[in-house]
Amino acid sequence: MAAGAPEQRVPLAGALRDAGFTALLTFGLLLPLVGFQTYTDFRNNLVVTSRLPLLLSMVAVVAVGRLAYALIVEPWLRQRRMKPVAAAPAPWRAALAKWFAPCAIGFVIGYPPFVILINGFGGAVKWIDNFGIQILIYVMLGWGLNIVVGLAGLLDLGYVAFYAVGAYSYALLAKEFGFSFWLLLPLAGILSSFWGVLLGFPVLRLRGDYLAIVTLAFGEIIRIVIINWVDLTNGYAGISGIPRPTLFGIPFNADDDGFAAVFGLEFSPLYRVIFLYYIILALALLTAFVTLRLRRLPVGRAWEALREDEIACRSLGINTTHTKLTAFAMGAMFAGFAGSFFATRQGFISPESFTFLESATILSIVVLGGMGSQIGVAIAAIAMIGGTEIMRELDFLKEIFGPTFDPTQYRMLLFGFAMVLIMIWRPRGLISTREPSVFLKERRSIAADLTNEGHG
Repeated sequence: MAAGAPEQRVPLAGALRDAGFTALLTFGLLLPLVGFQTYTDFRNNLVVTSRLPLLLSMVAVVAVGRLAYALIVEPWLRQRRMKPVAAAPAPWRAALAKWFAPCAIGFVIGYPPFVILINGFGGAVKWIDNFGIQILIYVMLGWGLNIVVGLAGLLDLGYVAFYAVGAYSYALLAKEFGFSFWLLLPLAGILSSFWGVLLGFPVLRLRGDYLAIVTLAFGEIIRIVIINWVDLTNGYAGISGIPRPTLFGIPFNADDDGFAAVFGLEFSPLYRVIFLYYIILALALLTAFVTLRLRRLPVGRAWEALREDEIACRSLGINTTHTKLTAFAMGAMFAGFAGSFFATRQGFISPESFTFLESATILSIVVLGGMGSQIGVAIAAIAMIGGTEIMRELDFLKEIFGPTFDPTQYRMLLFGFAMVLIMIWRPRGLISTREPSVFLKERRSIAADLTNEGHG
């Protein structure tokens, strides 16, 4: 601090008043959500019970957090803003930017052996399936939606419709015609891409909120069709017995021609889980690679121009119709890939797996990670999906809040609270900075027919 400048004192009274107001507001918001619990007794009567200790504990945590923010975090942020901005990034930031992606790819490739080494064969299934595969599915969906929302700037609230098209396309064709997974995987992507083009045509002239409403309606239309076309989709009952993928015709079962028997191994479901993990990992890396390559092509630069200003994009002679349709088609294709993998992984699909909540979750991953940022979307997917799954393991909280406390019941509440914090802290997402798609590394002359004076 400069000499003679008055030292800024922490306003303790104001911080206490703010914490008290936050506690009162939290109490009012959580009273109907947490303070009361309903259940049905053996006489089928609805019984209401209170959970006052749990409610007061949450209010106290929020109040203490708000007080700590006012007394510690806020003064630190104020002092940080007063420091001059460095002209060049710190060396550790440059090293992190250079080595983060290779290290992350190496980690996800070696994740199954690492988990097996830590937890053994018996405990590795849960960590590879519920965490690894589940997170990679949403990473792939987030990268696919990132093309539509992050690069092209088209707000799509019905992205789960393409996910459902890919899943049902694979399930129906595999059961009825016996086609293999490797044949139906690209076919499901093509069918989803076709539906993306069909969605794109009616919304060519729409932007912003109107586009979001139409895409939301499209997603609900697909779900309602799946529910009511019982002869084809089996309605609410769903489709079961979906064929599993094989390794060059070798199934992952306990038969004599199964994977374990062929290679002389003891049968374990872990082999199929690891196989599925590397399939979705390859699909996710393919999605990232194609997206990064497309950003450097004219179509990718047209998407970014459309996102920044559609009017200026038109004035440059860019065909916005083709640009929007290609964005919807490419994003839908990757959703179809993920949907077909979801169907073969689960072995059963139903309309309950393709609700609006799924679209909202995928869109939240893109927004929280930073629209247009591949690494940011991956980090947001790990935090949201992995955080939801890790809550199932927090049994020690029952010792604090009581034996009836179930952390999974509050995942959406914590998810909304985390979204509010991120939007306040970093409103443009976790990684808000993006490198330009194309660099001009040298000065070049412009052709004479492109200038008025004959020289550029």
